[in-house]
Amino acid sequence: MSEHLIEDLVADSVRVLDAHTEAGDPRVRDWLAVLYGFQSRHDCSFTHFRVMDILLRRRYAYRFPVSQHPDYAERSAYFDALTEFTELRTFDEDAADFDGYESWLEDGYVVPPFLYCDAGTALWRRMAAIGAVHGSDAAKPRRVPLIEVVLAIALAAEKERDPELIGLWYAFGCDTLLGGPAGCPLDIYELVDMPSVQDLRAVVRRTNALPHAQQSPYAHPVEYIENHELETWWWQL
Repeated sequence: MSEHLIEDLVADSVRVLDAHTEAGDPRVRDWLAVLYGFQSRHDCSFTHFRVMDILLRRRYAYRFPVSQHPDYAERSAYFDALTEFTELRTFDEDAADFDGYESWLEDGYVVPPFLYCDAGTALWRRMAAIGAVHGSDAAKPRRVPLIEVVLAIALAAEKERDPELIGLWYAFGCDTLLGGPAGCPLDIYELVDMPSVQDLRAVVRRTNALPHAQQSPYAHPVEYIENHELETWWWQL
């Protein structure tokens, strides 16, 4: 079953970032790459079209006539026959190097009459190589820590007077927002000195977002977290 809360959280975050960040600010593209990377780690559906106008405007997603696909000349009959949403990457489940379907977006997708790809994908690189993507659009999204993206969302959500959105992100805790599968690699003293952590906690306090965080299904009880000390500090604002 798809994790609808994550899907809604990402789409709402895209909207507030777009609404409260200056047009043309290149950081938004980097933030979007992080958000969709975060979403891809969960059991989520493909949700780009909820906010496709923003993704296109912020230069994270790219749209072309299908005829601009680099393989169109050789495979025009295939492309012309497409009548519905079609992912272009194919998989051989019997291949020795088959490692799942996580890379399905790499070769783009078609919603006739348009071809789409995301910044940083294999098709995006091919489009850059033939000049269909150029200038700053041909630069890969920068890797940005998730905590910095969440801070940007929180500051934008504060302007929207949306403490629930702030709380839902804060609820993931320091293992997710500052770590990964192995948890948060930092200790309390390092976290206390991080400007992004200080600023995020200040937004949570100003907006009284902590109750929303505590009600989130992603707010794991401290006793079930490996690093109790860090998580206890995280929840003591």
